[in-house]
Amino acid sequence: MNGDWLLLGRDGRLSVYLPTNDAALWRAERAPSGRWEPPRRVGGDQKLRPGGLAVGQGADGYAHLVAWQPTGADRSDLVHTTHYRPLLAPLDWQVAGHPDKQGERTGTPTVAVDAQGRAHVFVRNGGGGMSMVAQRAKGGWAPWRDLKGSHLQESPAAVTTQTGLVEVYAPVAGGILHWSQEKPGTRMELGERLQAAVRPGTLRALATSAEHTTVFFTDDVTGELCTWRPGGKSAPLLPAVGPGPVSAVRTVIDGHDCTLLAQRSAGSGRVAFAAYPTELEEMGAAWTESGPALPSDATVSLALDADGRLVAATLTPSTGQLLLSRRKDEAGLAMGAWEAV
Repeated sequence: MNGDWLLLGRDGRLSVYLPTNDAALWRAERAPSGRWEPPRRVGGDQKLRPGGLAVGQGADGYAHLVAWQPTGADRSDLVHTTHYRPLLAPLDWQVAGHPDKQGERTGTPTVAVDAQGRAHVFVRNGGGGMSMVAQRAKGGWAPWRDLKGSHLQESPAAVTTQTGLVEVYAPVAGGILHWSQEKPGTRMELGERLQAAVRPGTLRALATSAEHTTVFFTDDVTGELCTWRPGGKSAPLLPAVGPGPVSAVRTVIDGHDCTLLAQRSAGSGRVAFAAYPTELEEMGAAWTESGPALPSDATVSLALDADGRLVAATLTPSTGQLLLSRRKDEAGLAMGAWEAV
């Protein structure tokens, strides 16, 4: 899964998305903070390639899903669907095309949605650079664009700024590349490159102020979880406790705008949380573990519910088990008991 898979819909219900070997499933609350519906399949009988499901969300609350779909022997296309409300079925998968016009899967996609509600899909192309395709304002897809770059590695991270523009980060050998746009609907431009030993598959991006987005990554040499905002230097925050990307969300803790991180600890198997004042990495952070030990394939996602309360979820693909914990109504970062749903 590329992106946050626990989302708050515009009707106040939470939903989760789960990839399987040949499909994507979703579950939703029957009512805000209520019981959950059983898993349902996205797109009916339409089959997907295993791996590579990407999820993004617009300011309108609509979820956008992107995946690879087989189209023949050694051929696949990227497909997209929009999920308007958690209790309604998503639209059927619609073809968005292939970055090289045709061929097999080229990489893990990522998706972000601009202020106009248009999905922007990014994926590594066959030449190792970044390609993108975006929805037109009146429907359909604009032509694919080659955004250049080279030697891209797995799992780029797309993000929407607080002003509704789209940015994307991608790991490369020895660093991270960053693309951004100046105005809505304008071409994505390749900007500066961070020189760092980036562990592939660990990028997660978050809008952290009106001026900045922040990308989180694990340093492959030191094992430190680090941050970078283009225009500045990278900063180590604390040791990563598990593989893959962290989940990140901004929330208010004791009156302060904080960034909360979560990751499954490879050591204990439990969920580890860390919080720090947003964009003030120099203040430091420390992990606090919560909940039961989870299988190695369990992932963590964070969201705010309809009341603005922090919700953490863990999903174990091998068992389908979904656990939820909500923040208690008290000072500090106190999480409630983990419950199976």
